[in-house]
Amino acid sequence: MERLWRLPPPGPRNLYASPDFAALADACAAYGGGKPTFGLGTALRALGLPCGLPADRQGDSLPVAAAVRVLEKALTRRTTTRRYLCPLDLAQSLPPLRYGNVRLQQFSVSDLDAMFDAPRARRYYPNARFEPERLALFQWLVVKETVKIDPRPEARAMPFLFEGFNRDTGAFDPHRGTFPEAVEAALFFLLLAPWEDWSTMPEVDWRGFRIPWIHVVDEDLFVRPSTFPTADSLTLEPWIVHDDWGEDEELERPVPLPLEDGAEALADWTDERWRAHRRACRGPLLETPVAHFLVRGFVGDGIDEVMAHMTAIEAALGTREDGLKGKGKKPLPPTTATGRVCSRIAALLSDAEAALVYKDLFELRSAFVHGRGGLDRVSTTQRVDARRLAGRVAAALIDIGGTKTRTRQDVLDDLFERGRAGFIAAEDARKRATSKGSAGDAGEENAL
Repeated sequence: MERLWRLPPPGPRNLYASPDFAALADACAAYGGGKPTFGLGTALRALGLPCGLPADRQGDSLPVAAAVRVLEKALTRRTTTRRYLCPLDLAQSLPPLRYGNVRLQQFSVSDLDAMFDAPRARRYYPNARFEPERLALFQWLVVKETVKIDPRPEARAMPFLFEGFNRDTGAFDPHRGTFPEAVEAALFFLLLAPWEDWSTMPEVDWRGFRIPWIHVVDEDLFVRPSTFPTADSLTLEPWIVHDDWGEDEELERPVPLPLEDGAEALADWTDERWRAHRRACRGPLLETPVAHFLVRGFVGDGIDEVMAHMTAIEAALGTREDGLKGKGKKPLPPTTATGRVCSRIAALLSDAEAALVYKDLFELRSAFVHGRGGLDRVSTTQRVDARRLAGRVAAALIDIGGTKTRTRQDVLDDLFERGRAGFIAAEDARKRATSKGSAGDAGEENAL
């Protein structure tokens, strides 16, 4: 390491072929993870190998003794910590939260410098631009997780070289979401809050924030760091203030989606509530992809958003047997799959009207899927109703999931038994009201 640190810029034409690099790779192999090449090159660059830095950035290099300690720690570690830094774009000032391995708050410039591991990234990308002052204008959702890693540094640096060439490269995990699993879990918890009720402009967006990207920081020295993000990808607006001399000074500030004062209730999303939430998520009631589709609804837009929320409800309260007819004893009404889900909604939420809302939304969903003509524009009310209903169903399922020890099928059967009479009564009442309204309209037309 000392000999490599003394190499004059710009260093050898091929660092990997130099004797000093080869000797260091052999020394690393003695730790039992195999001989690293690309991984060691990544590590040296992240440590600030002096011959690889511009003349004006030589001070960023770690002293060789410190670099040796960091490299040795990387060779012996068997787990790594990853931080997912998620900017909350368009968020107004929210209560700071800390639950599990998650923090939601606004951070200082120095905090962001540490969380982004900026010194390491600057050594790796000496010409990159980092603007923590602008990024510090925003609130952040920060999720940490500790994961096991391959003991071979080379496999951590170039994992695709160790996956084999006879695999199906087009295959995918159907349960994999848009976000990393740890972020999806943290976001699912937040999405159980009634954002659509807090929104003052649901016609613009019912959400209280957007997450346009995620910056991943991996502590593993053999993993190439991500490049710095730019605040230009977030929503800022000019802000004119007067300085001490009365002169106009142009600054910038985030653009918020305003929320009602009720959003202060987000402070109730505590660590204790998180632990109960996670217990329920590990239970049988949440074994279906409810979280997956609720998060998809947050990410999606337009009809994709509505479809995701409808699917989240189906994942929560539907079964494969709902659509089977004529098998075994005669089923109790309602016999359609939609009617059975409506019955469960009526019982779960103690709200038969919510079941009627689901039925109407299901008609909209079917009209879109099956290409029926005359489909009107989806209204703000329909869009928000789909989100509200999906959120209420998921939250209620979480509440009973933490206490119920019965199987999922037993719970859904019980909900159906308790809710079907109320749903049928509400549906009949609406039919009578509709018929009475139609008769009245016909009478007025005949009188004319």
